Amino acid sequence: MGERPNAVTLRGDPLTLVGSDPALGEPAPDVTLIDNDLAPFALSSVTGKVCVVSAVPSLDTPTCDMETRRFNTEAAALGDDVVILTVSTDLPFAQKRWCGAAGVDRVVTLSDHREGAFGEAYGVMIKGLRLLARAIFVIDRDGILRYKQIVPEIAQEPDYEEILDTVRNLL
Repeated sequence: MGERPNAVTLRGDPLTLVGSDPALGEPAPDVTLIDNDLAPFALSSVTGKVCVVSAVPSLDTPTCDMETRRFNTEAAALGDDVVILTVSTDLPFAQKRWCGAAGVDRVVTLSDHREGAFGEAYGVMIKGLRLLARAIFVIDRDGILRYKQIVPEIAQEPDYEEILDTVRNLL
């Protein structure tokens, strides 16, 4: 398992990311996460749709909250051929509570708290913190990774327009 020192920062402090660095144009790593009802959720279960995977440190932080709410709003305009997943190491109970309080009903929240399999397979696990770096991955209908954005400063939001343009081009 590789390490990428100084790959991202948190309020200017450098952090090391651990895990693989999946290549664009290759099959997206298929990992199993936990949904809000504690059931397993395989990323491959959304094959056939364009999938946006938003990795965030914690839904209980301001930037992650804003980002997930924004994707929830965008999901309605993108239609049923697009699924948006938000992955964090938050417990499924916390994710479910947050979604209810925030009125998020178009984004599927998934937990990587058990094994950190997503963080390691996508290279976004923060060493020593067991949190995910802020990153976006777009997977096409055939399960091929077509886009990735590792946000350099974790406290900042991603480039939404670039992500949404990529998704629209895949529809």
